[in-house]
Amino acid sequence: MSHASPPEPSPGAILTLSQAYWGACALHAGVALDVFSPLSAGPRTAAELAGRLSCDERAMGMLLGALVALGLLRREGTAFALTAESETFLVRGKPGYVGPIIRHHRHLLPSFGRLDEAVRTGGRVRGATQGDEIAREDFLLGMFNMAMGIAPRLAPRLDGLLRAAGLPGVSAGARLLDLGGGPGTYAIHFCLAHADMTATLFDLPTTRPFAEATIAGFGLGGGDGPGRIAFHPGDYTADPIHGTFDLAWLSHILHGESPDMSARIVRKAAGALVSGGVLLIHEFLLDDSLDGPAFPTLFSLNMLLGTDGGQAYSGAQLREILAAAGLVDLCELDFTGPNNTRVVAGRKP
Repeated sequence: MSHASPPEPSPGAILTLSQAYWGACALHAGVALDVFSPLSAGPRTAAELAGRLSCDERAMGMLLGALVALGLLRREGTAFALTAESETFLVRGKPGYVGPIIRHHRHLLPSFGRLDEAVRTGGRVRGATQGDEIAREDFLLGMFNMAMGIAPRLAPRLDGLLRAAGLPGVSAGARLLDLGGGPGTYAIHFCLAHADMTATLFDLPTTRPFAEATIAGFGLGGGDGPGRIAFHPGDYTADPIHGTFDLAWLSHILHGESPDMSARIVRKAAGALVSGGVLLIHEFLLDDSLDGPAFPTLFSLNMLLGTDGGQAYSGAQLREILAAAGLVDLCELDFTGPNNTRVVAGRKP
């Protein structure tokens, strides 16, 4: 009886991984040049797109061919057309447009080329982008894009998810603290799902114009009177939180901070809760072994590159932080979003 020899090791998978950024850069270029939006009106040739977008015809043809190979465009004879996905997500002005977060990813590329330096030194290599208005706008709009893929699904389920986990549900007239909530996407959808909920959105003053415009767009702003969502300017790492709340929502803010600062932020948010109030942390969650899933591990490296002490956290690490803040009934809600976003929660006694 013969036994087949195991296959010889091949470098194929390693080399494919090594050059994976080539495809990402082709997508980034397509979004930066906005090649997808004109195709919403119908197929166009490389020459037509090059003329419209003031690009070199030969180079445009090469880019379009690569986008076809990547499944982002399709051919119709000599012309190029959108796929269902690119029509939905890559056409400027469409509700699902994700161009800002893709442009944000493009801003991150140079720092990832210095990852070895960051690992040697343990320090950040990417400068802050707050002074770069284009990069900041891409970041804020990108966060809005990402949250819009989660908040409308999560918000109507929140009460049931809390009760299923043995925590208090969303009470009548609940007051929500959305700490570091950026454009307010989660506060908006939690209020839309719970008709008598009010919310305070606490974030940096530079975020205020975008946040208030977004809130007003959903009909939850002040107008001629008090709105259901109020913006409070402040730095959650340094400034006090005023008021008391039934729920505190901390979505994707702790990963930008060190474990010590994260613990301080959670203690501060817990201090603003009423007795029986619930604190919820929404993050890209690592396995407790810290070696998976892939996206949170890579996102943790992104935080190494761009923050002073930031990292992705595991459920066990977040439960330890919550316990140190005096919260009880610690658990993970039965909800998983894109890229392993999870919600860890605890109750104030």
